[in-house]
Amino acid sequence: MARYLGPKVKLSRKVGVPIADLPKHTAKRQLTTPGMHGYRGRRLRDYGVRLNEKQKLRYHYNVLERQFRRHMAEATRRTGNTGELLLQILERRLDNAVRRAGFTRSIWASRQLVAHGHVLVNGRKVDRPSFQVDVGDKITVKPKIQPVIRDAMESMVGHIVPGWIEVSPAELTATVLSLPTSDQIPFDVNTNLIVEFYR
Repeated sequence: MARYLGPKVKLSRKVGVPIADLPKHTAKRQLTTPGMHGYRGRRLRDYGVRLNEKQKLRYHYNVLERQFRRHMAEATRRTGNTGELLLQILERRLDNAVRRAGFTRSIWASRQLVAHGHVLVNGRKVDRPSFQVDVGDKITVKPKIQPVIRDAMESMVGHIVPGWIEVSPAELTATVLSLPTSDQIPFDVNTNLIVEFYR
């Protein structure tokens, strides 16, 4: 399956918001539109506004379009607010849970950590980044990768762990306490526009 391997800051500039909580993404000059002087194009129409909102969420969770559509279809099938259910499904992905726990600095690093088989869920190796964690699941890492994780955690001094995960830095474990809610997600996005985009 194809995966975007190009410059990540370009994605932040494209959608106009930092898609990762890294200094090079959050720097003020990086959020100008691409080009030497910043392209001052036409105002987006309704379709463009909805597309941009959807792309923000896709880039933030590092998900391809086909996978995003699958998550959207799953959220539509369930009963409740489709936008909030979509955010909950994306937030419960294993690669995202590893990122939120503070084991890695970015979604790309956490995806690699999971795909390389370094992450255990309830004592069993899980190498699928899209694996959905559930309430009560315990996420740990293999002993050989623990020094790398500790270095990453030390470099993220101000990292805030959301309320739906409990992290034990000494043991390098994270426990899922509850299902994530929209107010616990540290990324501002209008889910109504995304739902409208797919209708």
